[in-house]
Amino acid sequence: MTVDPATLLTFLGMMAVTYAGRIGGYWLVRRYPVGPRLRAGLEAVPLAVLTAIIAPTVLATGPAESLAALATLLLAWRMPVLIAMLGGVAAVVLLRAIIG
Repeated sequence: MTVDPATLLTFLGMMAVTYAGRIGGYWLVRRYPVGPRLRAGLEAVPLAVLTAIIAPTVLATGPAESLAALATLLLAWRMPVLIAMLGGVAAVVLLRAIIG
């Protein structure tokens, strides 16, 4: 197996930037007090990242996947996460069988 030097450098660069971002964030949070607005913003980051990852996929796929994503969202609104995930998987399987 051979390793492409450009790929290796890209990987190492991405790793360094990710690590620097994490360390910088920890340094800032430890150095300055975290107020309620900043805390609320930081708590919203995981949902925003998840939405940014999932939304393009949902919009770029077929109607069965988009409807299953909507069903999953509705389930997650009222049910625990595990039930929402299982319901989403069941919905996409069922909708693919019905819609195609």
